Formats: sequence, C-alpha cells, structure tokens
Amino acid sequence: MIAALDAHKVRPSILVNNAGFGLNERFDEHGSEWLGAMLQLNILALTALTQAYAQRMKAHGGGRILLVASLAAHMPAPLMAAYGASKAYVLSLGEALHVELAPRVGATVLSPGYMETGFDEASGFRPNAAIKRTALPPSTVARIGLGALFDGKASVVAGNANKVATLLGRLLPRTFMARQLYKSAGERHREE
Repeated sequence: MIAALDAHKVRPSILVNNAGFGLNERFDEHGSEWLGAMLQLNILALTALTQAYAQRMKAHGGGRILLVASLAAHMPAPLMAAYGASKAYVLSLGEALHVELAPRVGATVLSPGYMETGFDEASGFRPNAAIKRTALPPSTVARIGLGALFDGKASVVAGNANKVATLLGRLLPRTFMARQLYKSAGERHREE
C-alpha cells in the first residue's frame, strides 16, 4: 500500500491507523495462525505504517497520526489477553511518539470502548447489557479522536464510562481487576 501511494505521489498529512482485529477466547485455545495474524496486524503492520508515514510527514514539513488502541489497552483483558496486550503496545507506542515526533508530527492515541461496529461478531466478544449501554456511535468516537489529535493531546479515552473504567484500572490492583473482568467475561460466555 505504501509503495502504491508513493507511486502516485500521495502525501497524506493525516494518518488514522486503525489496524486491528481481536480474538475472544481462552489464550491456550487460540489457533496459532489466528493469533499470529492478529499480532502481525495489530502490532507489526501498524508499526510499519506509522513509521513510514512519520518519516514522510517529517520530510514534507509535518503531519498528524491518530493511533487507535482500545479500552482493553488500559487493563488486563481475560479472554482477550493477546488482543489487550497488542492494544497496550499501541497505547505505549503512541504516547512515546507524541513526545518523540513533536513538534513536526503530532501523534495521539484514541482508546474507544465497545462500539457496535461488527467487532463483537468477528471476534466472538459477547457484550452484556451494561457494556452495550456504554457504547458510543462510531461517528462520535471518531470526532473525539480527531478532536484530541488537533488539540495536540497524547491520548484520549472516548466516553465517560470508559474514562471511569480506565481510572479504576489504575487505582485497583491489576490482579483484582483481571479476576473481576474474567468473572464477568465468563458469565457472558455461559449465557450463550
């Protein structure tokens, strides 16, 4: 894709890097091919694209990069452990690039929570009613992310309920959070 854009002399000044897919099942039950493909896309492809366009933006006077992480980046994510870890990578990378690439290239990380985008069907995630109530429309999340990008913020969590969850993830012991999230996720799996 980068070569095709270069061949047409396309020089984007904004990159929204929303690479990713998730797997929702026990880590020891993931198919290794699916797990590898997810990590390839969520980490390696995202990193390569970000680096390529950061270099091009810097060479052409500047630009902005919005990396899309997840609420799962901020806390342990039982039954989505590798997905959550891959999105924690995106969060860490983006917050570091916010400082490293400034002032010529702006970098911001957007952490949305659950949205009705088809992610749950594709990943096997089964949101309960409480999670569904926190869902924001994708257009609202996009506005929040772009607003943070143009305001020069390092990171933004979309939605008040998600901000509270992130705060709890910082204040409560991570093992406690992991157990509570696993219990909740297990109950959703049993509801099938």
